[in-house]
Amino acid sequence: MNDMQKEIVEGLKRFRLEKIEPLMEHDDFEGKFRMEIFNELGELGFTGMTASEEYGGLDLPCQDYSYALEEIAKSSVAYAVTISVSSMVQTIINTFGNKEQKEKYLPPLTSGQAIGAFALSESGAGSDAASLKTTAKKVEGGYILNGSKLWITSGGIAKTYVVMARTGGEGAKGVSAFIVEDGTEGFTYGKKEKKMGWNISPTRELLFENCFIPEENLLQKEGEGFKVAMSGLDKGRVAIGSISVGCAGRALDEAIKYSLERQQFKQAIFDFQGLQFMMADMACDVEAARLLVQAAAKSIDDGKSNQKLASMAKMRASDTAMKVTTDAVQILGGVGYTKEYPVERFMRDAKVLQIVEGTNQIQKVVISRQLKKEYGQ
Repeated sequence: MNDMQKEIVEGLKRFRLEKIEPLMEHDDFEGKFRMEIFNELGELGFTGMTASEEYGGLDLPCQDYSYALEEIAKSSVAYAVTISVSSMVQTIINTFGNKEQKEKYLPPLTSGQAIGAFALSESGAGSDAASLKTTAKKVEGGYILNGSKLWITSGGIAKTYVVMARTGGEGAKGVSAFIVEDGTEGFTYGKKEKKMGWNISPTRELLFENCFIPEENLLQKEGEGFKVAMSGLDKGRVAIGSISVGCAGRALDEAIKYSLERQQFKQAIFDFQGLQFMMADMACDVEAARLLVQAAAKSIDDGKSNQKLASMAKMRASDTAMKVTTDAVQILGGVGYTKEYPVERFMRDAKVLQIVEGTNQIQKVVISRQLKKEYGQ
């Protein structure tokens, strides 16, 4: 890490240990998201890290952003994910929005006064996102949205939603992107999902019933929504990879500290070779995942975003998070399975990292396609 990255990580470490860590056991159990924590992260500049300085962001490179998400995830995967999704919305609006849209929506998001959410998935449109059914019918002065979105991260707490809806025929070319504000008439929330992990981060259904969206809230032109939706994938996958590394790194840290203190047969359990080998593998996996994530982030910073690297980073890092957190629970034994120690929470939080931003099976499809291209096929 360079000096700037070290400064970012040290600042976030102090913040998470003081403000986030003491609340995690209670808030995870209660499913409580604290907007004041997000606001404070915004005051420190961490909710608009990659956004343009013109609209209140820090305009930091992706590698700096990656280290920041990793550090936040060491205390809370949920808050790190909230920042990453809101940052994706900022990137979309900054890239595809017009001047008026940027001036209206970006400053509240970059400052941490508002949260952004991304609404693409539906009951029948997950990995096959181009098959979405939510419609946007053109009327005088705008569009009428009808339909629903499922599994929306930050649903209910976000103020600004980027929503994909069908304005044309079947397939990707019929999809358009809209900015929808919380409180818009005809826009309501369905059930709040009861999840295995990420309990602090709400996941909700979005419902649109004759919801009027003014024409000025259309992003780009009709039929360009799928391009808008796919534009942030590489950066989003790097973000999930970064969060995965933080999750795995914290679990490894907890496993090592516990094994050095826990005595069995008159010695620390760390001194048993079987556990040493487990932790050596865990440490290698975390470091390898971090290097892969940073390589993908660097490709974005260099203006040569590498889809294969981004998919590899997301897949390998999230698989590492699942494996390392599972092994950490095993090393702690019985107490690892209880809420007395945080490793059980990180194990639960790790699972969905293998699913979001494209399942890891989809990542293998993407990687394979890129390999085929590289071999001229």
